[in-house]
Amino acid sequence: MNDDLPLNIIKDLTGVIKAFYLDDVILNELREEESKVKGSMNISILNEGFNEALKRENVICIVKNKTFRPPPEPTVILRSDDGHIMGEEVFPHTMHLYEGREDLIWMGDAFVVFPTVAAKGGETFVMPPIPFVELNESNGCFDVISCSPAPTSDVMIKKHYGLEDDPKLATILVAFDTK
Repeated sequence: MNDDLPLNIIKDLTGVIKAFYLDDVILNELREEESKVKGSMNISILNEGFNEALKRENVICIVKNKTFRPPPEPTVILRSDDGHIMGEEVFPHTMHLYEGREDLIWMGDAFVVFPTVAAKGGETFVMPPIPFVELNESNGCFDVISCSPAPTSDVMIKKHYGLEDDPKLATILVAFDTK
């Protein structure tokens, strides 16, 4: 893309500190790292969003601060082997949907578990692909998804590109095709 419209759109978003394309070297290192990440209570983590990002032509990394818009849906869910949602991330703007409910258990202040969900098999923390509406067909981007890398992958990206590992900054990956 001649003037790199997707990168310019992302750089202009509120809360974006830096935005750049990931190279194949770091993408291969991240693929290996994401395959061995474990969650709390030794529950497996499957970063479906990252796996989907690897299938796209382009992957842009956003380094963002807290003023960046919240994701449109949970970035972490607890899913049973038979596909039932057993828990999900809660954001400040969705907190009202869960407050006062007796059919769930709070795990910290940003995750709820649904103990009444009938599920079979084990469970996995899943980081699903998340829509990223700012990039779309009108600006030449197709099959757009975003995802959060695992915390260890976040550190690897920052180190690879010589960026400070500031806990107030987080990374998001946005992946898309141009055809």
